[in-house]
Amino acid sequence: MEEKAKQKYTFICSRGTLDGAYPSLILAINSVRLGHEATIFYTFMGINIVRKGFLAKVKFHPPGFLGAIPGMAAMATGMMKKQIEEANIPDVEELLEVAQLEGIHLVACRMTMDMMKLTEDDLREGVQVMNAEQYLKIASQCAINMFT
Repeated sequence: MEEKAKQKYTFICSRGTLDGAYPSLILAINSVRLGHEATIFYTFMGINIVRKGFLAKVKFHPPGFLGAIPGMAAMATGMMKKQIEEANIPDVEELLEVAQLEGIHLVACRMTMDMMKLTEDDLREGVQVMNAEQYLKIASQCAINMFT
């Protein structure tokens, strides 16, 4: 059987929420496990996923008017975390560790960092920083580019 060429995939994470963090991490980890290369580009509020000390603050915000009800985000976050635990799904911290161990490139957006007045010291160890042009050069060579 002929071996397939290694492909490159990129995933953009722009939401710093539980439902923003999981898709890009799960897809990237599975891409690497299928023998491909994966990059996750963290931009706008998604950058909080790779900021030091911010994972404990990651919540689930229900869509629509439910998200505007005081206390609803905290309640929905607790419910989602319980469902994640009951399904034996690793939490976001564990998934980030797995992603880094499996060689997934975690990239923070330079423009977002400048906008939020962040430095590389504000990011988790091993997170690269790229501007949009650098990211697009990588994305232009990818089989899949997905906004999650």
